[in-house]
Amino acid sequence: MSEEKPEAENEPPPWRAIFDAFPYHQYLGVEILEARPGHARIAIPTGPKVDGGVAGSVHGGILASLVDIAMLEAVIPTLGEGDQPGGTIDLGITYLRPATGSRITLEADVVRRGREIVSTEVSIRDDQNRLCARGRVLYKVRRAA
Repeated sequence: MSEEKPEAENEPPPWRAIFDAFPYHQYLGVEILEARPGHARIAIPTGPKVDGGVAGSVHGGILASLVDIAMLEAVIPTLGEGDQPGGTIDLGITYLRPATGSRITLEADVVRRGREIVSTEVSIRDDQNRLCARGRVLYKVRRAA
């Protein structure tokens, strides 16, 4: 027989409500598949609101913004007490193939967490698990005074 977790452990983390409330995330249909300190996986369904790239693929600008969203899901849980989100300071993306299919999945990992700068890498895959793009993001953390 398994033990039940206390109710507080079953509650979503505090940043989840803020993330879920962003109209852009709602518009895109972002689904959080996994989020823990230093790692996250998100997905979106494809369709008319995100298409616009080559051969009916997801628009490259949408993919770039999804890289930023996935990065945040990996970085925010790493913030220490008193740390505040500071913002993206650099984002690069390399497109490898058109992102087609019915669903796009992104996986983000923190590569290095410094005192004020977090470096992340993000992979974008189609519904056949083919690598479509790679993203790199540097994120600024505001330290508590």
